Formats: sequence, structure tokens, C-alpha cells
Amino acid sequence: MLKKHISQEFLSLYFEKHIVMNIDEIEVVFSKESLWLLNVLLGFIMFGVALELKFENFIKLFKTPKAPLIGIVSQFILLPAITFLLVYLVNPEPSIALGMILVAACPGGNISNFMSLLAKGNAELSVSLTAFSTVFAIFLTPLNFAFWGSLNPATADLMQKISIDPMAMFKIVLLLLGVPIILGMFITHKFPKFTKKIVKPVKVISLIIFAGFVIIAFVNNLDVFINYIHLIVVLVLLHNASGLLTGYGFASLFRLPQPDRRAISIETGMQNSGLALVLIFNFFHGLGGMALIAAWWGIWHILSGLGLASFWSWKGIKKVAFTSST
Repeated sequence: MLKKHISQEFLSLYFEKHIVMNIDEIEVVFSKESLWLLNVLLGFIMFGVALELKFENFIKLFKTPKAPLIGIVSQFILLPAITFLLVYLVNPEPSIALGMILVAACPGGNISNFMSLLAKGNAELSVSLTAFSTVFAIFLTPLNFAFWGSLNPATADLMQKISIDPMAMFKIVLLLLGVPIILGMFITHKFPKFTKKIVKPVKVISLIIFAGFVIIAFVNNLDVFINYIHLIVVLVLLHNASGLLTGYGFASLFRLPQPDRRAISIETGMQNSGLALVLIFNFFHGLGGMALIAAWWGIWHILSGLGLASFWSWKGIKKVAFTSST
């Protein structure tokens, strides 16, 4: 109890000390043309993700359901619940709290499969979880966001002020995720040779363009980021770490093999912050705390994912070398 009280007091003092002005009143500038382009870009990114998804990925979920089910529960139930708990303990500004809840409600990040492969994790399980989370996020992202956002009085009040319509959010998520996924999986199924030729270029191009888009957004709103980035650095670190630990711990609880634990950890800790950003600009007019959380999450989870995956990869290589020498 004492440790909990001290950590909570430290974090509260940290945020009180650094608040320049109410971040809930700050808006990240984004023109209508830029927002339209961002929507199209996210659709293109999801199309690239869908090119690697096959119907077999969904069939595997039913053939060997234990590991996928644990991964699904970890990502769509435990992560939002732990995010809500973290928000309750730290009590950040409402827009920051709402940004954390939205990120936790989004599906897995589009580079989680690469990270799982690098980490010597179960890449097939990772792809299956990505397939499920991406498709069912059409329903689960608006549902999770509305549910957990309404439980916190501060975030619920903010949602009411902005008049968020869950059905409107569902429609835009359906448009941004559903249409590109259906199109991508259809092309993969009908034209497998053509898909093999375009899948890598599409992923590389989409990631480069998206990275450039985020950099431009940072430059155009540099004063906002300089003045307020310190408010969310610690929170994003804690939030991301809690996701990675939740996935690994929950999988360990059910005694899954090490590769499965790593895949579920990465899937739970790497969220699609691009989707979160699009929703923030579409529905929240670039609300400061939310936009900062999603933008910094998009950068940090790549760094933390690479660090963790590299550590696991190095650990595996070291173990093989030790076994060979003995």
C-alpha cells in the first residue's frame, strides 16, 4: 500500500509540476485536406496488411483455439481494463486519459508480425491474431472505447461535450478497416502471384508515407509538442510496458510455449496508433492530449518493440551457441 501511495503521489506531482496550461483546450492543427489524405493513407496501409492475410489464418483460430483465444482476451479485454486502471491510478488530464483508452481499444499494430518474427516468436500465431483483431476491430474498437470511456466520469464528460456518436465511429472504422481488408484479401485469394509481387512494395511505401505524414504533423505543431510532450512520455512508457507485460504474463499463466508468449506479448503491446490518430482528427478535432498520446505511442511502440524483439532474438542466439558449445 505504501509503495502504491508513493508511486501515485510521485506521478501526480510530476503531472502537476509540468502542466503549462490545460491540455484539454489545445488542438493539433490539421486541415481538411490533410485529414482526407490521412484517411486514404490509413486505408492504403490496411490494404497492405490485408494482402498478407489469408482465410487459413482464421481457420487456424478454430483448429487450435487455446493460444489465439488467450491472445484475443489479452488484447481486447485485459489491455483496455488495465488501461482504465492505469488512468484511475495516475489521474491525468481527461484528454490524455481518453487518448490512452482509445489506443487500447485499437487493433494490433501493422508491424507486429515483423516484430514477432524478429523476436523468435510464433509468427503464424501473430498473423492469425492480427487477422482477427483487424477484422473484429470494426466492432470491438468503437464498443471498447465507448464502454471504458463512459466508466470514467472525467472522460465520459469530455465525450458528452464533444457529442461522440458510437454509430458514426463504427461507420468510419468500417470504411477505414473493412473495405481495405475485404479488397486486400480478395486480391490475395484471386491473384496470388500478383500479390507476391506487390505486397512488399505496398508495405514499404505505405510505412514511409505514413512516417513522413507524422513528421510533417510534428513540424506543423512543433510548439504544441515542445510544450506538452513531457506530459505523456512517462504515461506512454508505462502504458506500453503494461501491454507487453500483460500479454506475456497472461500467456505464461496458461503455460503456453515461449514463442506463443512472445507473439501474444507483442500483439498486446503494439497497437494501431495510426487508426487512433485518424479517429482523433475525425471525431475530436485533434484534441491535444489524445493526439499527443497516439502520436508518441506510434513512435515509442516501434522503439520498445524493436528493443524487446532484439533482446529475445539475442537471447535465442546465445542459447543456441551455448548448447552447441556443450
